[in-house]
Amino acid sequence: MNRATAAGCGAIALWSVLALLTVSAARVPPLELTALGFAVSAAFGLVWLIATGGMGVLRQRPLAWLHGAGGLFGFHVLYFAALARAPTAEANLIDYLWPLLIVLLSGAMLGLRLRTGHLVGTVLALGGCALMLGANASISVRYLPGYGLALLSALTWAFYSVLSRRFANVPTRALVGFCAAAAALAALAHLAVETTVVPDGATALVILVLGAGPMGGAFFLWDVGMKRGDPRLLGTLAYATPVVSTVLLCAAGYAEFTVWTVAAALLVAAGGLMAARA
Repeated sequence: MNRATAAGCGAIALWSVLALLTVSAARVPPLELTALGFAVSAAFGLVWLIATGGMGVLRQRPLAWLHGAGGLFGFHVLYFAALARAPTAEANLIDYLWPLLIVLLSGAMLGLRLRTGHLVGTVLALGGCALMLGANASISVRYLPGYGLALLSALTWAFYSVLSRRFANVPTRALVGFCAAAAALAALAHLAVETTVVPDGATALVILVLGAGPMGGAFFLWDVGMKRGDPRLLGTLAYATPVVSTVLLCAAGYAEFTVWTVAAALLVAAGGLMAARA
């Protein structure tokens, strides 16, 4: 595993604590939380750019801004809209098609060879994700709009991730500007459809951690992994996120530890091992 792929694994690790932090900040509406999280990550990033004299990286062509800011904001707004229109378990299960889509698109769009181990490993990991998220799920026609939005969110993140390789000449530091733009778009959407909630001290601390980690540093690490690492392996390993997230929620008392957790973890581990060996 090269350093860029390891960086992508770091993003997966940070996303594993996203659910726990989000539950801790549950009183804040989702779009407001998205705006605040991206605002924090952009603020940290701007301090970094000013300190290093790197503000020039924000001068990127419009297509790069569309890809960066549009991908970050588009995925989150579609995902939250899906959760509002379909049960959480079913929406999450459909949304977590994005790692499989990344593996498949890596072959179709990037010309990377997909070996049997990549495909079998990804299917095993997808099965683990299905066990974890779909143990009590049931598909209903009444929630078709929500399912459709969840699928669009999965497609958005998969295309954003794979297309990052086509923007390899765009420095990862330019994500600072993309996060700022995503924060502005999320803030406008929040003001249009949500009621603002002023975070208390504990919630504000959680938002700071969100902005520095799962909604900040993770995107920078993922950008490095997608541009210079192995997207086939990262797509498979990404299925560890819902499993580790659930284990952390269980440890914190927000969810119940079940046999499905163990089975899902074993399947994801087996899938990741097969993809790594491929």
